[in-house]
Amino acid sequence: MSTVNKANQIKLIVGGMVLGGLIMFGIFYLMSGSLNNQKINESYEQKKILYWVAPMDANYRRDKPGKSPMGMDLIPVYDNQGSGKNEGSGTVKISPEVVNNLGVRITKARYKRLQTEINTVGYITYDENKLIHIHPRVQGWVEKLYIKAVGDAVKKNQPLYDIYSPELVNAQEELLLAVSRKNQQLVDAAKDRLLALKFPLVSINQLIKDKKVQQFVTFYAPQQGIVKQLDIREGFYVKPETMMLSIADLSEVWVKAEVFESQAALVSMGDKVDMTLDYLPNKSWSGQIEHIHPMINAKTRTAIVRLRFDNLNDELKPNMFAQISIHTSVDKKALLIPKEALIRTGIQNRVVLALGEGSFKSIAVSVGRFDSENVEIITGINEGDKIVSSAQFLLDSESSKTSDFKRMHQENVLNEPLNAEPVAIASATVNGTVVSVMTEQRIATIDREAIEKWGRKADTVDFIVEDNIDMNLFSPDAYVMFTFEIREGNFIIVSAMLMPKLDTSSSELNNEANGKGVE
Repeated sequence: MSTVNKANQIKLIVGGMVLGGLIMFGIFYLMSGSLNNQKINESYEQKKILYWVAPMDANYRRDKPGKSPMGMDLIPVYDNQGSGKNEGSGTVKISPEVVNNLGVRITKARYKRLQTEINTVGYITYDENKLIHIHPRVQGWVEKLYIKAVGDAVKKNQPLYDIYSPELVNAQEELLLAVSRKNQQLVDAAKDRLLALKFPLVSINQLIKDKKVQQFVTFYAPQQGIVKQLDIREGFYVKPETMMLSIADLSEVWVKAEVFESQAALVSMGDKVDMTLDYLPNKSWSGQIEHIHPMINAKTRTAIVRLRFDNLNDELKPNMFAQISIHTSVDKKALLIPKEALIRTGIQNRVVLALGEGSFKSIAVSVGRFDSENVEIITGINEGDKIVSSAQFLLDSESSKTSDFKRMHQENVLNEPLNAEPVAIASATVNGTVVSVMTEQRIATIDREAIEKWGRKADTVDFIVEDNIDMNLFSPDAYVMFTFEIREGNFIIVSAMLMPKLDTSSSELNNEANGKGVE
């Protein structure tokens, strides 16, 4: 056989082997693909869709795809999704795709210090320790009045008024009679009587020197300040019970700041305070808390803290409205989570735990103090636990139907009532002006200001007022700061505080002032 024929045979053999290999690879590939498709189909059969739900409303469910009332695509809820661990009843498992579509954000519970600043409001008032009321000690007629109007400045020992009183005339004559008899015991007794009637000492000495009775006696200011109240005019007949005038010393003023009941435990005596005023926006005052009122205001549910500031330049005027920042001295660390991660309901507080790999569970917690961003957790979770801080309402709705609200191996389990299905709520604090009130129905219509954290513009809204809040706070045109919660589509006011107005009459503050009776 020739060399050429041998080469051709070798080529045919090699070509046949290559062709056979290709055919076998094709058969194997087709069989492998068929098996993979079978596995994929089995996997999809396992991922059975239970129902379709609105992303922003867990109660809106449909048995097929569609749109929610807000125009958003419905999200499928699968059976037995996620591969994370199971912590018993109430564990929800969802796929990574659904987690992403819901916009779930995770945070950790950590020990940190609460934010030490409380922002509130207050109003300037008189230093009640330096507010005096002047009454006469005798009956008589006001012959001359040296001050004419409320707000007049008064210096110490400045003449205030002249009075004619038969009682003072008789007391002077008794002193002159004792002097003429040279009876020192009678002289001392007559002097003491005149001093008890607040007859000026300088006038007593002048009387002994001149031996001349004064028909009209001049009384002088016991301190400097301004005339806060003036209830007499020349010619008035006065008695000891007559409140003639009051003088307030404005060299120092008080500022009364209102703190919500939930923040009252954060403040203490000596805490540093910063104050600003609208009419002097580029200036601030620094001081400290010198008194905390021991009782909560039953109407506004607020505590009153008192501050003191120097006012030598007369820049601080009574009835002015002030913005107050209180820097609390709470240094102890607490277990904190973001406020938006807490689900507050009518019967308990809950958070949604992220167990990992698509597993979530709603559990009950006990809360403590709040600040502007965080809330203290007392029991229910531990440091380092992963908490859902967004889209938790949908997860909580799914978990709460079957959850025991307990964690496995959790020692501090809350004994919360479980006989009612809780409703997740949101809350906000805002200012507004009362438009109208239906007292019997406990409904107040309020022009509320914008809510920045929700992106809500100013609007007129009907609010339901809880029973423990005084409806008198919501008189028409009243300007109030209030906190409301959204429960089952209703706006519920849970705390409120009447905001002072710049035109508040001074008579409102007089009811609080307890001055000393001085002539």
